[in-house]
Amino acid sequence: MELNLETISTPPRPAATVVLLRDAPAGLEVFLMKRHGLSDVLGGAYVFPGGKVDAADAELDMLAHGDQAPSALHAGLGESDISEATASALYVAALREAFEESGVLFAQGDVVAQPAAHAAALLRDGLGFNAMLAQLTLRLQTQAIQPWSRWITPVQPSVMNKRFDTRFFVAAVPGGQVARHDDFETTESIWLSPREALLQYWSGQIELAPPQIMSLVHLARHSAVASVLAAARARRPPVIQPESFDDDGERMICYPGDQRHTVREAALPGPTRLFYRNKRFEPLGGFEGLFS
Repeated sequence: MELNLETISTPPRPAATVVLLRDAPAGLEVFLMKRHGLSDVLGGAYVFPGGKVDAADAELDMLAHGDQAPSALHAGLGESDISEATASALYVAALREAFEESGVLFAQGDVVAQPAAHAAALLRDGLGFNAMLAQLTLRLQTQAIQPWSRWITPVQPSVMNKRFDTRFFVAAVPGGQVARHDDFETTESIWLSPREALLQYWSGQIELAPPQIMSLVHLARHSAVASVLAAARARRPPVIQPESFDDDGERMICYPGDQRHTVREAALPGPTRLFYRNKRFEPLGGFEGLFS
């Protein structure tokens, strides 16, 4: 993964991501997809399903096609400085991107027995996400995803030349559904425990960007889906605004709680800084430093 040296003056774009989880015999697993190598956003890296908020996401009638009112979605995010419409759009974007990129549909309806398969067929035929929900009379299951964190790209991004204001949600994959890559934006996919994903990153088998690294470090503290969801419900999603520094030609990313960060209270477990070394981002103390 190449280091970005540009400073970005444009405001961050609203985006949403769903961290898909499942319980496996050995414990908690996370779904990761490899972005197409030609993608202009984290090409070749392994990511969670997600993407930017589209204008149509704010146009969906949540009273007709959601299981919660916009006021409840606004309260769930815990962000007093945004509107109910903006909060609703973030939830819709998260659920839409999860479906478009992984095939997992968080929706229910009485018209079809297998809504995910029917919905995928309609999207392949060119129908928009909102129109598909209306045609199949589906309701999005917003209660199935829990706000987890909010990441705002710094003005000097370390791995791309764009900025995003991304809400991360966590969710268990619904029973009977199979997550997979779309063979378009993403070319491979895999289920791994958070620690195994970090081990594969450390050994060079997969590439990860800093938000994914730190999210996996956080998730590695949990052994089951229920534990993650309970933790998400128990606290307000932390806001993480990394701050980048270049010292003696070496890039360092600091997180809240670090002595060089403007926010002195830690927002996440794990290291408070990562260094760009050996063409990867790593903490002090080597691999085990991720869990200090």
